[in-house]
Amino acid sequence: MTYEELMDKAIEVSKYSYSPYSKFAVGACLETEDGSIYTGCNFENSSYGLSICAERNAIGSAIAEGKRKIKAIAIYSPNQDNCAPCGACRQVLHEFCEEDSKLDVILKNKNELKIYTLAQLLPESFSL
Repeated sequence: MTYEELMDKAIEVSKYSYSPYSKFAVGACLETEDGSIYTGCNFENSSYGLSICAERNAIGSAIAEGKRKIKAIAIYSPNQDNCAPCGACRQVLHEFCEEDSKLDVILKNKNELKIYTLAQLLPESFSL
């Protein structure tokens, strides 16, 4: 799937965000190493710590189907250009990629896609 197609799916799924408190909708679409596609949107809870980010929602869906290696993820918010993943999502992405330098993170800035590697967004990452 092209990066534009991944972003289109992230844009579409952002419409299903449940974000009544922050009003900050986010959608994510990831591709695993075998070409499978998974989407997720953020959903909030009045107990804020129970809220789930779009990226981790999509990752959870992939894991539930036995997928363990992510090669690309597109992230979109209608509220902000270049909506980058939070620190927790960066760390979770690190857990499920072959190498940080091989996982592409696709963001949207107006009408342009910006591509980063996870290594660029999470330098000196933690792992066991």
